Amino acid sequence: MYRRSFLQGTTTLALAQMLLGCSGNKQTTLSVQLLKGSIPGQVVDQFRRHLEKEVNLNFAPVEQLQSLFEELQSWYNHSQANHPQGWSFNLPFGSQKPNIADLVTLGDYWLKTSIEKKLIQPLEVEQLKQWIVLPQRWQELVTRNEQGFLDAQGKVWAAPYRWGSTVIVYRRDKFQQLGWTPTDWSDLWRTELRDRISLLDHPREVIGLVLKKLGKSYNTENIDAIPSLETELRALNQQVKFYDSTRYLEPLIIGDTWLAVGWSDDVLPVVSRYPQLAVVTPLSGTALWADVWVKPTSINQANLAYKWIDFCWQPKVAEQILIFTKTNSPILTNIQASNIQEQLRNFLLNNNEILVKSEFLQPLPLAVAVQYRSTFAKIKS
Repeated sequence: MYRRSFLQGTTTLALAQMLLGCSGNKQTTLSVQLLKGSIPGQVVDQFRRHLEKEVNLNFAPVEQLQSLFEELQSWYNHSQANHPQGWSFNLPFGSQKPNIADLVTLGDYWLKTSIEKKLIQPLEVEQLKQWIVLPQRWQELVTRNEQGFLDAQGKVWAAPYRWGSTVIVYRRDKFQQLGWTPTDWSDLWRTELRDRISLLDHPREVIGLVLKKLGKSYNTENIDAIPSLETELRALNQQVKFYDSTRYLEPLIIGDTWLAVGWSDDVLPVVSRYPQLAVVTPLSGTALWADVWVKPTSINQANLAYKWIDFCWQPKVAEQILIFTKTNSPILTNIQASNIQEQLRNFLLNNNEILVKSEFLQPLPLAVAVQYRSTFAKIKS
């Protein structure tokens, strides 16, 4: 899942230029590869001042979550090719050890594969002072077994620092002509929207919203047992102009489509700049996602990495991440509504009634995942 808009601005991230390393090779270094736009530059600067001693902070923004996942794979493959036990060996002449980050941003959707392939290592929770203030829902999301499935008896593999949801974004002017506005998934089937919708090109999201319309869970495993599912999917497909996971907002802005389903961290920054667009979270609940910190397998545990995670979980810092990146925080904050743009308040100030009906896309058994993909491909064809 990409979750990165073609219109992503630079207001939150000039990190490549801002996060300067200090001189001196003996200086402690914290190296972080993060999703571009997911951490405000101000927060990193505050962290530097917060530390008791001067350190070298190397924060490198990356455009796509998939690129960060592929980097983890590359580091692991390189370590295995040179030495199966890690980096404690003499490299052959001419070979070069890759610069592995201490922490990497990953989407929760990638956690299962990363754990299963041993690309990341568990976190030492006892080193995270703020772990106890993290609500249970977020602790459960990152507590998993060695196969990457949620498991209350498992280990903690990641630290969530922001989250968002799948939302509906639409053209105010077009719906003013229609005399109604969308409020829930069922509105996508209305005849006025024939060939006017763009959906994410993702089977879990599309089949999931249909399941939600039918009163089922996004994480339903036996979809063959729902007789009306395929009929509903085919009817929805008639409404869709195109499927895309990266460039679905451009046609909406120019009026080629009237409604799109997208990820909130793509949508909210765009809505704040284009007043002709409005956004709504479906009343029956929606899919949730989280961006998390993970530690690559080849990295030794380091106190500085845990200090950074704890710093992100401090309420005042969590508020800044929320405001500047226009995403929600897993940490409970006392943020004032006046600090958030008016059109975004309904999304960044949690609506608990909808939130309790919403779900993370949990990892599914392989056979079930294949069934989702094949069903989606059949409907689109």
